[in-house]
Amino acid sequence: MSEQIGPGRLILVVGPSGAGKDTLMDAARLSLKDRADIHFARRIVTREPGAGEAHGTLSPEAFAARRADFALCWDAHGLSYALGEDVADWLRRGDTVIANGSRAALPVARARFARLAVVHVTAPPDVRARRLAARGRESEADILERLARAPTLDTAPDLEIVNVGTPDEGAALLSAFILGSDRTA
Repeated sequence: MSEQIGPGRLILVVGPSGAGKDTLMDAARLSLKDRADIHFARRIVTREPGAGEAHGTLSPEAFAARRADFALCWDAHGLSYALGEDVADWLRRGDTVIANGSRAALPVARARFARLAVVHVTAPPDVRARRLAARGRESEADILERLARAPTLDTAPDLEIVNVGTPDEGAALLSAFILGSDRTA
């Protein structure tokens, strides 16, 4: 096994679709914008541009050609996702990186990164259903399929946010965790 990427800390924000991960991360990003040592990674996705979250896009063929260069990659929901090389660079510098991740990618991430923290964001199914419908990316059948999935975490998260309050409330919890994780080994 190759040496783990670090010494910086990667904070993966994971949870079911519609839990509000991107919303909380966007708000936390704003509150921490003056911290040069804290980075919010932009995922690379094999999805068409403009489909909701801000992300980089690659064709499936281009993604496959670059797969070995990514700091972390995984497949889910018929798409491929990755964290780019910049994530590894920031972590090697000792910075903190926050990224929207996948529960399925956690075993690989635990082996790959020297300091990994997991934030699990969730919400009740009815709240998630409303949020998924509001995105306008999926049919009702697709939403019902997402709601039926119930993947579990391989270990307990470092922080669990039940995201039913305002975005500012959830983002405050996430921001406090990010700042607190600066000081842990």
